[in-house]
Amino acid sequence: MQIAILIPDTTYAQLYPPDVQARLHRLGTVEQATGNSAALAEQAPALLAGAEALLAGPGTPSLKEEWLDAAPNLKIIGYSTGSVRGIIPPTIFGRGIRLFHNAPVIADAVAEFSIGLALFWLRRFHAHDQQFRAGVPWKEIQVTPGRLLAGRWAGLVGAGYVAQRHIRLLLAFGAHVRVYDPYLTPERAAELGVEKASLEQVFGESEIIAVHAPKTPETYHMINADILARIQPDAILIQNSRAWAMDQDALLRELQTGRFWAALDVFDKEPLPADSPFFQLDNVLLTPHMAGKARSTPGKLGHALVDELERYQRGEPLRQEILAEKYDQLA
Repeated sequence: MQIAILIPDTTYAQLYPPDVQARLHRLGTVEQATGNSAALAEQAPALLAGAEALLAGPGTPSLKEEWLDAAPNLKIIGYSTGSVRGIIPPTIFGRGIRLFHNAPVIADAVAEFSIGLALFWLRRFHAHDQQFRAGVPWKEIQVTPGRLLAGRWAGLVGAGYVAQRHIRLLLAFGAHVRVYDPYLTPERAAELGVEKASLEQVFGESEIIAVHAPKTPETYHMINADILARIQPDAILIQNSRAWAMDQDALLRELQTGRFWAALDVFDKEPLPADSPFFQLDNVLLTPHMAGKARSTPGKLGHALVDELERYQRGEPLRQEILAEKYDQLA
């Protein structure tokens, strides 16, 4: 099998450590473009001309139709993260090209990140740490009794890869879970062990709210001022999907009231400007779009991509294949 690599050098080195590269080379001939995204775009037509498989990822230039026209042998594309839209055009399906991605690997990291944030706010570790470090005597520290995750109602927006892993962790802690997702059927909700709910119920009746909505035309600012106004006092809002789904100005206004807590990992403008008013809020925890970045994730992504190529070469079903009918629901 002739395999084309269309990923910037630095990203390739992270995703494909030596052991992964060794596995990849055992599958066939590997040809790699070099340089940044602009340089990759210049090399792409020649690189794809004889390739049967293409591995893409962050920094891959958007595939052009003329490149695909000149790649008659291309049969399968693997994408190293989850957000293929804008990079891999849906026209590939009409060409008989299969597509798979690695969203489940990143989903594990994001789900654990979400659990950690909930525990952090429920138990208020930071409030006691700050007093301790400030020299407040042991017996004078104002201890704020925390809440357990067990028995709490958690509301999730979206039922995709991240949400499904988040659900499993929440249920393991003994939490109750309700989910808003227009594509979630009652049967699938029962399989997941959750209650299917409206967006209004998720925000108005949950102590912990996590947004896992994809970036699609229908999700733009679906979490608006009216929805945000429904959040209960002292609830926890976790936002680590795309900022696209939430009206960030409305969110800022609600957070400035101080009536609930939030953990924000994504923003309308990234990097977040140094003068952002979010930095002035004590009831907000800010992180720099890092929810999916666990230390073990890059190597796992590379191994998972090679796993799928091995299945393809053996003629076995793919585990993370994206089908044409699901493409429009993806981030």
